[in-house]
Amino acid sequence: MSRRKTERLLNLVVCLLATRRYLTAEQIRRAVPGYPESDEAFKRMFERDKEELRELGVPLEVGSDQQGGGGEEIGYRIPPQAYELPDIHLTPDEAAVLGIAARVWQRASMADAASGALLKLRAAGVETDVTAAVGIEPRVNTQDPAFPALWEAVRDGRPVAFDYQGVGRTSVSRRHLEPWGVVSRRGRWYAVGFDRDRDEQRVFRLSRITGDVAADGPAGSVTVPDGVDVRRIAFDWGDPVNEPRPATVRLRRGAAQGPRRWARDVRPVGEDAGDGAWEQGTWDEAVLTFRDVDRFAPYLARFADDVVVLDPPDLRDAVIQHLKAVLACGGHPVEPVEPVGPTEPAGAAETDGGVNGR
Repeated sequence: MSRRKTERLLNLVVCLLATRRYLTAEQIRRAVPGYPESDEAFKRMFERDKEELRELGVPLEVGSDQQGGGGEEIGYRIPPQAYELPDIHLTPDEAAVLGIAARVWQRASMADAASGALLKLRAAGVETDVTAAVGIEPRVNTQDPAFPALWEAVRDGRPVAFDYQGVGRTSVSRRHLEPWGVVSRRGRWYAVGFDRDRDEQRVFRLSRITGDVAADGPAGSVTVPDGVDVRRIAFDWGDPVNEPRPATVRLRRGAAQGPRRWARDVRPVGEDAGDGAWEQGTWDEAVLTFRDVDRFAPYLARFADDVVVLDPPDLRDAVIQHLKAVLACGGHPVEPVEPVGPTEPAGAAETDGGVNGR
């Protein structure tokens, strides 16, 4: 919408709100700047403006101030009671919650909208300053470059395409997704939707998306199935795929203290010296419990040659692939790996929510 048209429509709304009687088209023409002198041009433009206001939800009322008789001219007005919002009355707790919600978004595409909403509340006389009442400063960190495009795609119901690098992979693959939602868990963001390449629902961690997220279809072409709960899909551990599993590993004696804290069935074993003989006292064999290969493999890879995975095969392969990816990156980790919490077994304390977009 051009600036000239925006100003004309705004002036038209102000004019029709300020009057208590119906204004005829000719009166509007004289009162509102921006309308042409030509009668035909004015009629066409005024008809378009009326339709535009109705599409915007402005309650344009048509009528006449004359009672009875014929020949009365049709006029227009906007009833203030139908246009204006009622007074906002919030309890102190409700105002505090709104203030916290507006402060949550930081460095995100919704930051401007949140700030604008907070400003409107204050303009309406609602006190939302909770700095004196709140002892924490909540923040939603969305530094992932893919977040704005994916959030807009979910909002618009638009399919997307992007390059994705799975855990431990040295190359990316092109993925085509019908996004259903974007959710966060412990500072990490995930896109949930229908993966057209795999023909099933999948979860993708935003930090593993490389390059731009591109539109892959028209807006409104994505339909979220009834009953879908994106948070349950991303983080529900009731899925048998993410049930706890045992992993048999070897831990170098005097090292790998992190996994040792959660290890069970620990027993000493030897090391193959290469000639069929075994050197005793070098390794311990133990069992660790994990849920998600994507999360557990990078954790074990942090210990390099102090940990050897014997079983299961998918975990062993994931650790090997991750170590190869680290070597390909010059010895630097592919991405930061968070430490495992001190009260739960490794791999179960803080996972990636069952990311299966590999």
